[in-house]
Amino acid sequence: MPSFAFQARDTAGRHHSGVVEAATPSAVAQTLRRRGWVVTGVKPASGDGAEVDLLTQLNPGYWLPPRSVDIELSCKQMAVMLRGGLTLLTALQALEKQASRASLRRIWHSVTGRIQAGTSLATAMHEAKVFPSLLVQLVRVGEQTGNLEQAVERAADTMESRRRLRANLLTALAYPSLVLVAAIGVTAFMVVGVIPKLRTFLEGLGRKLPAITQLLVDISDAARIYLPHFIIGTLILIGLGVAIYFHPAGRVAFDRRMLRVPVIGNLVRLAGTASFARALGILLRSGITLLEGLRTTEDLLGNRYLASRVTAARQAVIQGGALSDPLTTAHAFAPMLARMVAIGESAGTLDEVLDEVAKFHETQLQAAIRQLSVIVEPLIIVVVGTIVGFVYIAFFMALFSAGGA
Repeated sequence: MPSFAFQARDTAGRHHSGVVEAATPSAVAQTLRRRGWVVTGVKPASGDGAEVDLLTQLNPGYWLPPRSVDIELSCKQMAVMLRGGLTLLTALQALEKQASRASLRRIWHSVTGRIQAGTSLATAMHEAKVFPSLLVQLVRVGEQTGNLEQAVERAADTMESRRRLRANLLTALAYPSLVLVAAIGVTAFMVVGVIPKLRTFLEGLGRKLPAITQLLVDISDAARIYLPHFIIGTLILIGLGVAIYFHPAGRVAFDRRMLRVPVIGNLVRLAGTASFARALGILLRSGITLLEGLRTTEDLLGNRYLASRVTAARQAVIQGGALSDPLTTAHAFAPMLARMVAIGESAGTLDEVLDEVAKFHETQLQAAIRQLSVIVEPLIIVVVGTIVGFVYIAFFMALFSAGGA
């Protein structure tokens, strides 16, 4: 007869676990219910199966960390299963089997083990150190209120919204960037590889280079002479930039300057405002205190200068001040945010106001991304056309000179 490991709680709330022999998991559950226990999970005592073979461990995909979209999908699956009546442990075991990455399967297995040892789901997810703080906070509130599936679903929706905004921005910039890189590559090949050979050919014929071709040849000579210096200088600048970026004070200064860059700064500001309003509104609606919600929101903002403004707002609230005052800083969040927060504070409807602010700025961000795409693509075409046109005109002028034209 097979053995099954069980998890259960008695009427006093004490946790019980063990291994029993029975024909089916249903028989185990019936036996435990006769004792007056609430069954939280039943699984085969053999555990999660065979050991991972060496070939699997050598696969790089085995060690890749889970992506945000993987966690988002798991949250949606968990919400559906909990709403369907499955126990938490059964849902976690299903997530472990359905996870698309081996690292996420290991994480869910670890979370399941911690819960079986008596730890709460929020604590287990926090200890895993891969789940967003927003998700952990919502799960903690969901466990306390008994609305875990609703909390997980809200977290998944927030993660999906952030992912879509980020994907739209990257999509708008991807095509122009690829065109620019390709044009620079073709131009570099013409200047460094083709034009010098053409000059040698024309000089052998005793022909004088046209003025436009001579200018291109001079650029080619300068590029070949100073290319090593340019590469070294570029690497040094990149190294300094990386060092400044990863230094806390340097990162704040960099992100502050980024907000003042034309077009790009507006996108970052709109994205930060929408993310702040959306996250804080959901946290407040879920029952989390304002101070705890602000602390969680700080970690969600990618722009560290905006995060520092949230820190200042939290300190102001601790000292008895208004939340809206530190949010009025110029070149930080969108001006509308502070005004609407002030209205929400006075009316006691801060979560509803933040939800409206998030919707408005998400719409504005979508429009700004479309506008950026409309502006950047023609600009890239003009720049690329000018560079390539100059190179080709110089090239064909040299060919006409070689032909005696």
